[in-house]
Amino acid sequence: MDSEAQIVSSLSNVIAELGLSPQPASALRNVIGLGLPEAIRQLYPQQGEEVVERFADRYRHHFLSGNQETSVLFDGAHEVIKRLHADGYLLAVATGKSRRGLARSLDETNIGDYFHATRCADETFSKPHPQMLHEIMALLDVDADDTLMIGDTEYDLQMAAQAGTASLAVTYGVHALARLQALQPIACLDDISEVGKLLYKG
Repeated sequence: MDSEAQIVSSLSNVIAELGLSPQPASALRNVIGLGLPEAIRQLYPQQGEEVVERFADRYRHHFLSGNQETSVLFDGAHEVIKRLHADGYLLAVATGKSRRGLARSLDETNIGDYFHATRCADETFSKPHPQMLHEIMALLDVDADDTLMIGDTEYDLQMAAQAGTASLAVTYGVHALARLQALQPIACLDDISEVGKLLYKG
């Protein structure tokens, strides 16, 4: 789903509210995919944990408020997910969002019933640490050799590499193609519908 605008807007609002030094949109986009505390520390490494906690609290308020832009599915995403689910694939979410944030996004996009497992950054280690994938694979009783991590950031692909799983990059997200290619995913796709074509080829 495309939550870039929602995340960047929420981060910008908190930065202004707390009187922190402004950050360019590119820097805000760059931390998408990380857990919230990790994202804040990367944006403001000189700030202490008190500021990190205040920032996180206000971010949750802005992100979950009804005034923010909502997450929307990329074109074709619903059809691909529905088909994979119907064909027996075990689908999971490993996200930098909080549990409340993910619940809201799944509710907004009406796709929660397709997923067999989810892990959020406030429940375990943030990406690129592999713990999210380890927990999902254990829950679903799936080996690393049978797992494919699909992501649009280098944090997704780094997590997959550390977990020993294959990765597939999609190029319509927040990290540039060169950054994704450097982590050697099995492919870099420009459209979500190509995921189905790749899995069903032959």
